[in-house]
Amino acid sequence: MTLKDEVCAAVDEEAAVLAELAARIHAAPELKFEEHRASAWLADFLEARGFAVERGAYGLPTAFAARIGSGEPRVAVLCEYDALPGVGHACGHNLIAAAGAGAGAALARVVGRSGGTVVVLGTPGEEGGGGKVMMARAGAFEGVDAAMMVHPAGDDLTSMRTLAVTEIEVVFHGRAAHASAAPQEGINALDALVLAYQAIAQLRQHIRSSERVHGIITDGGQAPNVVPERAAGLFYVRAATLAALAPLRERVLACFEAGARAAGASFEVRTIGEDYADMRDNPPLVEAWAENMSQLGRSVRHAPGRVTGSTDMGNVSHLVPSIHPMIAVAPPQVPLHSAEFAAWTNSAAAQRAILDGARALAMTALDVLTRPELRQVAWRELRKDEG
Repeated sequence: MTLKDEVCAAVDEEAAVLAELAARIHAAPELKFEEHRASAWLADFLEARGFAVERGAYGLPTAFAARIGSGEPRVAVLCEYDALPGVGHACGHNLIAAAGAGAGAALARVVGRSGGTVVVLGTPGEEGGGGKVMMARAGAFEGVDAAMMVHPAGDDLTSMRTLAVTEIEVVFHGRAAHASAAPQEGINALDALVLAYQAIAQLRQHIRSSERVHGIITDGGQAPNVVPERAAGLFYVRAATLAALAPLRERVLACFEAGARAAGASFEVRTIGEDYADMRDNPPLVEAWAENMSQLGRSVRHAPGRVTGSTDMGNVSHLVPSIHPMIAVAPPQVPLHSAEFAAWTNSAAAQRAILDGARALAMTALDVLTRPELRQVAWRELRKDEG
């Protein structure tokens, strides 16, 4: 029996526990940086399987770092476990958590013979918080030779189309007045925001197909008969790369300024969380993943398909060779971040995806640990991209 056979068998032995773990996280959704239960459950699971677990790692209370083995090379398997407001685990982070933990448990069985170190990182706040960016800044990926995770979707894909993103909060300030008795005395902050929103809508006609701007009004005033003295909105600005993001952000800021000038209001902006970089899936590691998935009977597509989003895994992929493949848990037409997708992340298909995801992660991690030529070419590709 090969090491890969052994890790697959080890995942099978953990099947019931992993299914229960994913279901428990699904039933108790926690928002970004509030994932105290999910983080503790995962840390307990890994600790019981021989990992040395650091809770509250890298300055984040709901992060953890679980390590087993010693020396080089080092491979990191990443878990996400935060949920979305209103729709819970509609991005399937409960499955990412279970698959990553399952891969770690399997690798713990063989790392003494494969050599090297396995690190399972609990990365909170992916949904707009930038937990991985903060962890990277604190040194989480120093000395790591490869980082990997698997994300649920409607298809088996080697990668996801991703965009760099920045999140901007804008607040307009006007002057309150009675909207009927003395409207001339007021400065309508909501008018400023609506004008800016409409300007952004016009801007969308003249941006690249790889760029996105979308937002919501979070404060539109308190009463219809009071001229709103404050209005606020939250906007995402996305582009193909961080370099392309900067000029688009300036165009959005110009829309805010135009709305403020037209209404006679003032405004202020602040960046929320961390900017996310585009994902750079490492081609040699992608090929290893695809080969391992084929051995499990899943035929993955190299085309990125219609999934387009942003992830803080993108920032990691600029630091170390990384992959962010997708695994099918729902029909292709079911959109992520929907209530329908949330239901699929607690289904029989989801349980199969946990096991196949854990197996393929463990097998690909073994490729990194046991094949020095793979590590060399993976780093060469990353440096070529960054160059």
